[in-house]
Amino acid sequence: MALHIKTFSNQSGGGNAFYKAVTHPLAAPKARELISTLQKAGPVAIYDPLGQLDSFAEFFPLGGVEVAGLYVQDVEQIGHVWHNHTAQPVTNLKNCETRNVFVAAFDSPRLTDHIRALIPPQAKTHSLDSLRLPDAMLTDRRNYLANLNFATNFAFFREQNGQHTRAVTVNYWSAYGAASPRMWCFLMDEKGEKLAEWFEDLPGANAVITFDSAEIRQRFKLPEFTGQLFMHVVGAAGHDIVKYALDTYGDGADVLSCTHDANAWPADQYAGLPAPSDDESVVLWLQNSHPREIPAGEIALNLMGSDKIVPFTKTIAPYGSYKLDVAELLPAARWPQQIEIQAAKNFVRPRYEIATKSNGHMRIAHPNVERNDLKTDPKLAELGTLLGKLFILPAPILPTDRFTSIVLPTPMATGQMHLPLKALAYDARGKLVKEHKFGNLKRSDSVALDVNEMLSGVKLESGYGHIELVYDFESGREADGWMHALFRYHDRTSGHAAETSFGAHVFNTVLTYKNEPQSYAGRAPGLSTRLFLRMGAAPYDTRCHLIYPASTPWNSTSDTALILNSGDGKEIAKKSVRIACGGSLLWRVSDMFSAEQIKAAGATPYVVVRDTTCRLFGYHGLISGDSAFSLDHMFGF
Repeated sequence: MALHIKTFSNQSGGGNAFYKAVTHPLAAPKARELISTLQKAGPVAIYDPLGQLDSFAEFFPLGGVEVAGLYVQDVEQIGHVWHNHTAQPVTNLKNCETRNVFVAAFDSPRLTDHIRALIPPQAKTHSLDSLRLPDAMLTDRRNYLANLNFATNFAFFREQNGQHTRAVTVNYWSAYGAASPRMWCFLMDEKGEKLAEWFEDLPGANAVITFDSAEIRQRFKLPEFTGQLFMHVVGAAGHDIVKYALDTYGDGADVLSCTHDANAWPADQYAGLPAPSDDESVVLWLQNSHPREIPAGEIALNLMGSDKIVPFTKTIAPYGSYKLDVAELLPAARWPQQIEIQAAKNFVRPRYEIATKSNGHMRIAHPNVERNDLKTDPKLAELGTLLGKLFILPAPILPTDRFTSIVLPTPMATGQMHLPLKALAYDARGKLVKEHKFGNLKRSDSVALDVNEMLSGVKLESGYGHIELVYDFESGREADGWMHALFRYHDRTSGHAAETSFGAHVFNTVLTYKNEPQSYAGRAPGLSTRLFLRMGAAPYDTRCHLIYPASTPWNSTSDTALILNSGDGKEIAKKSVRIACGGSLLWRVSDMFSAEQIKAAGATPYVVVRDTTCRLFGYHGLISGDSAFSLDHMFGF
């Protein structure tokens, strides 16, 4: 069963700071100390004014605490049973024979003052305020559970066996007005134990922030490790999400991939985990995001569409990591089958790692959050006259003379029993060159489309283009807008592969539908672009594929600026490009900017893709000659 915690609201689009507050690595030891104090205190009356006791006890059970009574403020919670204790109105607290009252909330003084006359004489009060982070780590000291107080995230982090990781982001918080933000970092090993803890002073607005596992190992004189890096931005503004690009690379060219930031909020299920081919092994990195042990059997796997759920029968330590070969649980699963992860809210978006047995190449990607709150919207099938293509899921068609591009639709909501889809292939100039109908896919169907075969006999004028997945209402009427797919790319020259997965959005129309077209800041519609393109260090060149999808006809061409910045956020050079509506542009940084300009940008340069006339969707990656490449979708801010 999933943890009874509230993490993220799909309605409000925001996270639940209470969950982050009680699972913070600095709060965990204080919470255990609080429980120990309550266990020794004798009978304890519990006052749960905000309904947060359940969530707190999921991580820190109150076993051994002698409960004298449970009291609530909300009359609708009266009668609620918690661990054989029936909630009473707090007005009954005055009749409780206890010398201890536990207020299960933060910012408790005001809540305690409200019931001062009801607290038994000489009773001592305890509260969750004993878990508080130091004031110096708070952005809003008056409201402890303000989301900006918990701008946090996890990153998969490895420095082991010649394999390295590098997390890169920019200080976009200062661009939103943060005065002197810092980042508190907490590095944990595979057992969840602390390896290092430090503050990182952030550079100026829009300056690059890099965490490289090799440098960190050397700085703190650490042994080899695989684990998690917890990041907490102190003094944040504008965003309470830590976005980053994560590169995994090796001493040799056989290890290279890039992936996206973690989702920051644990989910009940994840989906889109591919089964291995006969020449592959697929490892799922189970990384506990909580300060409580994951019990055996609480995590499980199943083939998508199958009700046969196979539990994982080992425990995982608090904040610990476990390398699970999916063949241990599903030995018969084979590509293009896909696997559903029953995560029970134990971890943020996990990573999976694929090793090719024949050549030793390795790559990492991530599954996505599978939503359990969506229902089919019958109106979607009728909105074509207003919103054209409606939801579009765009992805590159890499140069067909070297790469094979594969599309695998992935159910990403528990209510998706069918997916009526078709794939539209466009050349770089936005000309539709081919259409493929998937039909009305059943949930258990796993149909991989080889785009190169789809384009047999079609010559792409620029050698590349892009694919768009859209709903096919001629095949079925079930649609909820949460359309996802996995896109896999094979380099026939090097034998390396890369993959990425994402979901659909409404693009470039002024009409709105349920907060679409999505906006990075402010209300919908989002009709402009600001994408972050990190640049790789030598010997890697940086490649970018920009796509201009449009649900309805929009500006005939984009007006896109590619802005080369130095690591401290200063503009070095700018290049203007135009992309046809419905088309795309595949380019390398080394082609757009001269060697002199790149050198002038210093050791940690990056590019901002900026367009105020339309919303572009982008993919980024590194490439090293004929040896390896990586690819994933970009993030905006």
